[in-house]
Amino acid sequence: MTTSPFGAGLLPESKQSEAGDAADPREVIGLSLYENANPDAQREVLDGLPVLVFLERAGKIVFANAEARQILDLNEGEWTPRPVEDVLWGLFPGTAEPQTKLTATPRGNPFHATLPGKGGRLIPVEGTYSILNAELREAVIVAHPGERDRVPKSRLMEDVLASLPEAVAIDHRNHVLYTNPAFTRMFGYTAEEASGGSLRELIVPETRFNENTALLKAVEAHGSAVMETVRRNKAGELVDVSLQIAPLLVDGAQVGNVFSFRDIGEHKQTEEKLQHDAMHDLLTGLPNRALFLDRVNLTLNRRLRNPEHGCGVLYLDLDRFKEVNDGLGHAAGDILLAAVAGRLRASLRPQDSAARLGGDEFAVLVENILTAYDLEIVAGRILREMERPFDVFGHAVHAGASIGAAMAGPDHTSPDLLLRDADRAMYRAKQAGGGRCEIFDTHLEVAVTTQQERERELRAAVDKRQFFFRYQPIYRLANGKLEGFESILSLYRADGTVDNFQNLPVIAEDNNLSILLAREALDAGCAQLRNWADRLPGRALTLAVNLTRRQLYHPDLIAYLMKVFAASGVDPSRLLLEAPESAFNEDPDAAVAILQRLADWQVRVAIDDFGSSLAPLNHLVRLPVAMVKLDPRLTAAVLSPGRQLAVLESLLRLGNALGVQIVAQGIETREQLAALTRMSCALGQGPLFSPALDPELALKLAERGYWPPAQEA
Repeated sequence: MTTSPFGAGLLPESKQSEAGDAADPREVIGLSLYENANPDAQREVLDGLPVLVFLERAGKIVFANAEARQILDLNEGEWTPRPVEDVLWGLFPGTAEPQTKLTATPRGNPFHATLPGKGGRLIPVEGTYSILNAELREAVIVAHPGERDRVPKSRLMEDVLASLPEAVAIDHRNHVLYTNPAFTRMFGYTAEEASGGSLRELIVPETRFNENTALLKAVEAHGSAVMETVRRNKAGELVDVSLQIAPLLVDGAQVGNVFSFRDIGEHKQTEEKLQHDAMHDLLTGLPNRALFLDRVNLTLNRRLRNPEHGCGVLYLDLDRFKEVNDGLGHAAGDILLAAVAGRLRASLRPQDSAARLGGDEFAVLVENILTAYDLEIVAGRILREMERPFDVFGHAVHAGASIGAAMAGPDHTSPDLLLRDADRAMYRAKQAGGGRCEIFDTHLEVAVTTQQERERELRAAVDKRQFFFRYQPIYRLANGKLEGFESILSLYRADGTVDNFQNLPVIAEDNNLSILLAREALDAGCAQLRNWADRLPGRALTLAVNLTRRQLYHPDLIAYLMKVFAASGVDPSRLLLEAPESAFNEDPDAAVAILQRLADWQVRVAIDDFGSSLAPLNHLVRLPVAMVKLDPRLTAAVLSPGRQLAVLESLLRLGNALGVQIVAQGIETREQLAALTRMSCALGQGPLFSPALDPELALKLAERGYWPPAQEA
């Protein structure tokens, strides 16, 4: 007999009976039936019958006539005794509901069953089962192929199975007896193709043995099994299914199994998407913090087993993300973040992985490296990618990035510790001006710890409103006349001393306090100008207020200024906004736009610390600024012949030619004052004249109006 298209059975087949010669029909049927009969003649008689004849003894078919052998695709000499269940599957009585197996029933009881025919085809048969000797279990089985007579209820049950959305298959001794239409739709096998086969063939080959064993144990232990698994259809495609196996019981005895398959492919996809979304950033598609830390943890564990498996982390923060978000909107910010993620992927090796930690912060896990120099190489590639402008809604946006790098060491016993140190290094890179990478070391840890203490102190001072403003005078160098003041933010420290916080703008910028402090500075500045105007009528003093890049480009700056001017009644031309030259270097077009808008409202702008990073001289030509305040290092160069002195002279000549006032900051000696006056520097400030003063002392100095105090107007 040929095998079915499904191959071997799902459940282990019973041991076959030992092979032996065909028994004498007289021994099976009984001497009373064949008494004085010739065995060969009897065989010829049985072989000549046009029906299927089987002789049973002790539960085994020991003889099949020619008609039966033909339908079973067997030659005359190939028959060996075998269990009845292997020949006639599902030997049930032909009643409305097949419930009892025919064993010791009276002679001539009708039955229907299934016969495995040629090519694995299952042939329904019906006939009679006649008991000759119940004690010896001797019987004659006479049958013929044909449609089974079914009562309406049996047809109803088949209709019910056919209408189920789940794929249903019924097997007997690991051979498929029935499949419903849903089985064909799910797996592609027709009922004829599946008939006689084994459901085991649907299991993926590489898991067939283990899964089959697990199913066996579950069925043996509980009589049923439920599991989510994968099956392979006729086309070789994988189908995610929920499989349930239940025993087919007849009169309390298990005669087969019912398999139910439900397609859960869509459910699995939804589940996988939810799981993916839970571990990935929805905007960029990169792993989120939880998944990144998990990957770092796995890498650190591998490093413990193999110390040569070096690894490190890069912590990346965009330098100008907030300006993009505030200036172009949140949609532009989202586009920028997605583009940054794309460039990060393009910069990494296959074994490295990037993640978005939140906001504009990203992290990179770098594996299989030996030294921190390898981290710098990866960071260098990333920085070069970040230096190229991004196209956001048609705008060329320069985002820039600051990167901190930390190489895994003995102290990094958890992912959080490694990420913390990379974060500290990133903070140092941002403090150094951004657009660079810093490597974490013990010296950096001390510096960062000190900086973090300053951050906490600043935030506490803001929360408790422990900050105030002091005023440093600015004089005309030619005659010593007081021109105005620069407002300097100061804090009361816990010990009662005053701290001017040299790096306060950067600290405030990184802690989202800058906008709050800018508004406080503008409020206090206009209030002070109002006070001076009331106390010193006829004196037109100027007050310079310092702004960071973020504060200068904030979209609400002009609206807030107008509000403050209206409330205080101050002439806008009396207020001077100072911003560092770095605020104008990165995007001159944006700088021109904001300066022109301020100029339209008669608000003047000064470039602070000009020359600190060799800003291009064309800033003086292109930007509508009213004043340039020199970096104190250039001021000190006035007495030191060399290149810096030549730069200083050039700046003074160009500024005077363009009508831009030049202010020398940090004047300490009279010699510097004299030299700057000879070079036609218009204004100056510094320790020589006065430190920053409290409001009342500044008012007294303003009442005098000149420097030195003894000089009269």
